[in-house]
Amino acid sequence: MLVIVTASSSCDIGQSFMALVNYAKKEIQFKIVYYGCGLCGKTTNLQLIHERAPSKSKGNLTSLATSQDRTLFFDFLPLQTTAIEGFVTKFQMYTVPGQVKYNSTRRLVLRNCDGVVFCVDSQFEKMAENTESLENLRENLKLQKDELDEMPYVIQYNKRDLLNVAPQEYIDYLLNNGSSKIPTFMASAKLGDGVLETLNGVAKLVLQDFIQKYNS
Repeated sequence: MLVIVTASSSCDIGQSFMALVNYAKKEIQFKIVYYGCGLCGKTTNLQLIHERAPSKSKGNLTSLATSQDRTLFFDFLPLQTTAIEGFVTKFQMYTVPGQVKYNSTRRLVLRNCDGVVFCVDSQFEKMAENTESLENLRENLKLQKDELDEMPYVIQYNKRDLLNVAPQEYIDYLLNNGSSKIPTFMASAKLGDGVLETLNGVAKLVLQDFIQKYNS
């Protein structure tokens, strides 16, 4: 389990987060973005994490939404952990708006991210939207000269509690190159299943990537 130890202050959406190292304060800061189609459960993930984190050990969760509960701009949840010896490691977590018309905001949120959670709506009728959202993620990353396959990245198969969900093998075929190339997590963010496991999975990859690049 990710060990959350203290709270973090808020910050601006446009601020760069690419593995910021502050030697004076002994802090390392990473940015993780939850991406996916509308109503796939991105905001619910952050709400669950915020709910289960100790009250004295979490920052504020900011959520801007419409009356249909769709996030318009971003969710932001700062967490801290003692993952690297001698440093406080901060994870700033965001979600992007699911609606295509807010693609410019998606690009802003993605800017200088260190890791991505692609949140999948597991319902059969949502597979086309999932596929479009994944392609949109790749396109937006390329615009900032990043490649999804070269960065810390996990996939969460959300809403597994529903009756009309597609089999894991089918979603793998559509969204994960037909294999287990990218780590995947079965989840029901509504029930709290698989949410912390997903966070731990991407955080581990982000830390490993940072250590590898820093040492080289």
